[in-house]
Amino acid sequence: MTSLTVQLDAALSSPAPTIFGAVSIDLPGRQINLLDGAASLTFNGRNYTGRDPVYGTLSAISNLTDGMGNEAPRLSITLLPASDAAAADLAGPDMQGSIVTIYFGAVERTTGQVVPNPHLLFVGELDVPFLTAGENIRELEYEVASIFERFFADDEGARLSDGFHQSVWPGEEGFAFQTGVPQGVYWGVEAPPRPVTNTGIGFGGIGGVFGGDMWMLQQ
Repeated sequence: MTSLTVQLDAALSSPAPTIFGAVSIDLPGRQINLLDGAASLTFNGRNYTGRDPVYGTLSAISNLTDGMGNEAPRLSITLLPASDAAAADLAGPDMQGSIVTIYFGAVERTTGQVVPNPHLLFVGELDVPFLTAGENIRELEYEVASIFERFFADDEGARLSDGFHQSVWPGEEGFAFQTGVPQGVYWGVEAPPRPVTNTGIGFGGIGGVFGGDMWMLQQ
């Protein structure tokens, strides 16, 4: 039993299936939808082609590696930008965090249509770009971190204060008039250990039932 749909599983079980890989990148204000070959396919409301007129073609996708410890699964994708301007734009800081989605699917040979429900392999976001430029070469490799990377984000900048509270919920003044809080509340960092205090109860304040009679330990 596989995680593929019945239609896709059947297509891949045929003697010579026509398969494809597809990558979509949701950049600020623009989508890149690329295939790993020269073709044009439509699924999930998007048209995937072998070449984007602005940002070029897809060169390679690395193997997906599992994360260990405090690392999320990640891979890398390599693009061949169509121009120096496109390469510089793709490597810009505004692109970091753009959502990347990778699919694997098959095509019905008789109709040329995509077999329903291509398999979703990976969802992540652009992380670190590596631009290589020289004579007869211009490529951009992007590390792509899994969306699980956000589970490792900390809240060290969070504060239990009116300023921070309104930065998240503008106009909400629940902390605007809080004064004289006797005990600090720590967000995003580990609270320092509290000192041990004597409550003054002692053994003389412990009561119980023993043998059906009330008893009290005296100091």
